[in-house]
Amino acid sequence: MPKTKVLVIEDDRALGEVLTYNLQAAGYETIVATDGRDGLLQAETKLPDIVILDLMLPVVDGLDVCRRLRS
Repeated sequence: MPKTKVLVIEDDRALGEVLTYNLQAAGYETIVATDGRDGLLQAETKLPDIVILDLMLPVVDGLDVCRRLRS
């Protein structure tokens, strides 16, 4: 059975690493992006099942990322 893919879009690298570590320990496959543009690209190419999204991101802010993902 394939693992659930979680995309973590977080510009704070330390927090992203903690989230990734804990998600992987719980059995999830993780994908990490550190800005909104990369997050959108990862979402389009990797097709995650779940997205954990920071609102205050560089390049493209989290609210805009959310709007684009929902459309």
